Formats: sequence, C-alpha cells, structure tokens
Amino acid sequence: MKKLLFQFDTDLHPSVFDTVVGYDGGADHVIGHGGLTPDNIAALVEGTIFTRAPKDKKNTAIFVGGSDMAAGQILFEAVQSHFFPNFQVSVMLDSNGSNTTAAACVAKLAISGTLSSKKAVVLAGTGPVGQRAAAMLALEGADVTITSRNLWNAEKACEAMKKRFNVEIYAKAAADFDERADVIKNANIVVATGATGVELLKPEHWQNNLTLEMLADANATPPLGIGGVDMMDKGIERSGKIVWGAIGFGALKLALHRACIAQLFEDNKHVLDAENIFSLAKTMA
Repeated sequence: MKKLLFQFDTDLHPSVFDTVVGYDGGADHVIGHGGLTPDNIAALVEGTIFTRAPKDKKNTAIFVGGSDMAAGQILFEAVQSHFFPNFQVSVMLDSNGSNTTAAACVAKLAISGTLSSKKAVVLAGTGPVGQRAAAMLALEGADVTITSRNLWNAEKACEAMKKRFNVEIYAKAAADFDERADVIKNANIVVATGATGVELLKPEHWQNNLTLEMLADANATPPLGIGGVDMMDKGIERSGKIVWGAIGFGALKLALHRACIAQLFEDNKHVLDAENIFSLAKTMA
C-alpha cells in the first residue's frame, strides 16, 4: 500500500523544500494543498481518515507547514479536532522548518556544553525558528532572552512561547550592532535567527566576550548573521567559543526532518510538534 503524505500549507503555494524532504523521508506520494485555514480543511481531513481500514491508516499522514508559525499552530490543532477514536492519522507541524531547525540547533548546543542555568540570547528571535529555539533552550533550563528591533514584537513572541510551552522568556529591543553587543555582554550562549542575509553581530562584538561559551547561526546566506562564523562550522572553537554554523547543524536538521516523516508512517497516532521533535533530535545529535 502506498504511503501518502498530505502537505497542508498555510501559504498559497506549498513549500518545495518540504515536498522534497517528504519524499526523502519515505513517502511514496506527497500531495500538496496551499492556502489552508481551519475553515477549509474539514473535507481534506475527512478524506485522510475515512478512506483506509484501521490497520492501513498508518500509510496516510498529514504534514502542516507554511511560513507563518502562528497560523500553522492553529491549523495543526484544527486538523486534530476532526479526529476521533479509530479515525485519525499521524500529523506533524514544522512551519518554516521551525521545529526541526530549532531542535537540531539546540540539540547540537546541548552536546557542546551545559544549557541549564546558562544565560542565552536569541538574536532576532521573533520568527518561527527563533521562537522555537528560545522555547527549547528554556525547556532545557536556560535563562533566555529574545531580541528584536521592536520591543513589542519581542514581547509578543515571549507571550506566545509562554502560552504554548509554559516557559518564561524575556524580551529586549536591540535595533543596531551596539545594542545587540550590549545585550550579549553577559550571555553564555548566543543563537542568531535573523532574516536571510542580515548581519546581526560583527566579529568584534563577540570574539573578546569573556562570558560567551557557545554560538549558533541559523543563516546560511552571506552575509551570515554572526560575522566571523562560517556556515560550515561544526562545533569548532573560534576565539575560545564553540561555534555552530547553519550547514554545520543543517545536516542534523535534514536527517531529523526525514526521520520524523518516516515516523509518521509507523502508526496512525503520532502527533509531532516541538517537544517530541526536539526529543528525537537529542537522540540523533
């Protein structure tokens, strides 16, 4: 029986990246639907849960994606609201690659040093990856601060993560190099999750920082988010700090994404969101 992965995307056009990884993760067919909301998914969900016998439902799964994490979370929950006993399929949330990217990044930091009780700063952390990375760091016991050019945006992200994960994350406004350098002055861990091609720190802002132990940069498009870091860095030492570049932990991100897709087809009851994706990442790191 064919393994069918239905890609439910909140964007108009389903992600090509997610489609490719869906196939690489073991799906025989990936069927993409874009522009989905809780109001227009009922028939699609019903099509996944009513068409196969109970023993065969494990061969159908749903992947929720798109660029908007908040919209993805709402759609993810709406999909599950249509399930009932004996009529459900496995479902995964990874809007903008946020869960798998953040999980891979934090899992690599966790094998590089202690996270518990450390001061962590997620620069430009209001996007999907930044929010999930901040939450995962907090769940590991770190004292986490998210920065944004606009304090209101940072506070909104912190509120969303507190509601979703019951963790306390702090907000700071940091609109330029000097302000970001000031925010990380006493930090032990820095994760950069800014927009593609936007430099957030220059080398001089972190290389002589005596408290800083680890850095990770999720940006793989030059200029990188953290100047002086290479996208290929795999836990190497630079200026006395352990450094991870986007491609350095990206191999784990892709392997994790594929492993999650494969897991969807093991039975019809998997619900993969940040916590269990992160748990799997730690076993793979």
